[in-house]
Amino acid sequence: MSSERELLEKWRELPQDKQQEVVEFVEFLHHKTTRVQPVTAAKKPQLGERLRQIRTKIVASGVPLLTQDEIEKEIASRRGGLQDTDT
Repeated sequence: MSSERELLEKWRELPQDKQQEVVEFVEFLHHKTTRVQPVTAAKKPQLGERLRQIRTKIVASGVPLLTQDEIEKEIASRRGGLQDTDT
């Protein structure tokens, strides 16, 4: 059995969310190997476009976007600055 066929068969057995992760990983690898460039100002539009694509996927999935307050709390929590004020 060819590697391509084996990969496809295993991919088909995965749940849909895991299939999407595989697709995104392959896209990452493809991008990494085909576009090795120094970081320049030209990268900014590509990053912005990628962020818009991610946002579109989140919105399409039905997951609600975070509010500004929720974003600030998430950042504070990850930086160790969120304090429990209920006590």
